Amino acid sequence: MSKICDLTGKRAIKGHKVSHSNRKTLRRFKPNLKTKRFFIPETEEWITLKVSTSALRTINKKGITKVLDDVIKYGWI
Repeated sequence: MSKICDLTGKRAIKGHKVSHSNRKTLRRFKPNLKTKRFFIPETEEWITLKVSTSALRTINKKGITKVLDDVIKYGWI
């Protein structure tokens, strides 16, 4: 199962882990994803999305229907 946010498209990125001796080794920065069920009042159905916690904050602020409309319209939140 891929670690990609369904709404924002956030995914893992690469970077360096830097030790005390300044030695650099590659590592991955994974997004903070949660699997969450949302209720759509217009259609009266539940949907399950894998969203990042920053997207959850936006959903709490704007509402799930507005966020889904923005994703459909613009491709992002």
